[in-house]
Amino acid sequence: MTAGRTIRMATAAGRGLLGLALVLGCAAPVFAQVSSYGDKATGDNTGDQLPQILQKVQVTQHLNAQLPLDAKFTDDKGAPVSLGQYFDGKHPVLLSTVYYNCPMLCSEEMDGVVSSLLMVHLVPGKDFQIVVVSIDPTETADLAARYKARYVKRYGHPETADGWHFLTGQKPAIDAVTNAVGFGYTRVPGPDGTLSQFAHASSIEIATPQGRLAQYYLGVEYSPKDILLGLIDASGNKIGSPVANILTYCYHYDPQINKHSLIVARVVQLGGMATVAGLGGFMFLMFRRDLRLGRDHDLPQPDDDNRRNG
Repeated sequence: MTAGRTIRMATAAGRGLLGLALVLGCAAPVFAQVSSYGDKATGDNTGDQLPQILQKVQVTQHLNAQLPLDAKFTDDKGAPVSLGQYFDGKHPVLLSTVYYNCPMLCSEEMDGVVSSLLMVHLVPGKDFQIVVVSIDPTETADLAARYKARYVKRYGHPETADGWHFLTGQKPAIDAVTNAVGFGYTRVPGPDGTLSQFAHASSIEIATPQGRLAQYYLGVEYSPKDILLGLIDASGNKIGSPVANILTYCYHYDPQINKHSLIVARVVQLGGMATVAGLGGFMFLMFRRDLRLGRDHDLPQPDDDNRRNG
């Protein structure tokens, strides 16, 4: 009986520990996607408020909103194009807003796109189009072409290059796209103190063949299954549901500390410390309880003494 009770107690403790781990694991995505704290320090914040500059940097999900198909851009070959050229009424479009000279987050976002698409059994250029719009009006078609070559090579299927489109444009066209998407960003100082970089969040979107926003994916890692389902649903003009607004921020270079700062970094550290402390404290209490119960079961009980005396 004592052994049985001890086993049941250990099993219950294990279930409790698993439950706590699941709860903390569900919270973990809020704190995802950062490099080491020494590489990406945090910006100033007060309490639980974002730095003032990042309060302008949000992704507001405009599901079913129409993209500005008449917005004029330049493609990665230097040719003038309109956004509507990539919407043929039959195939969905995966849309990303980045800038090609971004020192950190945009490349991580595109790495996430490529990693996900490698496990999606649909072909860019045949089953859907990929459109990447630079938010920096100073960037050129040559830079867009180099950026495209890098990610088409990483994707490993050069025959799909015609399905990847890296665009540059002027501020009115860029604003038309970002306003439709709900992609907030703001200029910030670069290493030389000039406004050459951008604070922005990370997201990609899927649009229907008619150019309506059907699904948002936030962060820099994307589930291949979700991307596949999103493309399939969008191809049928189905509009998805809003997703949890969990953002990864690209902040700015701070010449005073000589580092790029990323507000998520400190949140990740605090989240990790809380997780470790919570699990450690829970395990300590459970082991302590089991030891105490074990000692109690080892002590002679009054009923046992009466039976022996009788």
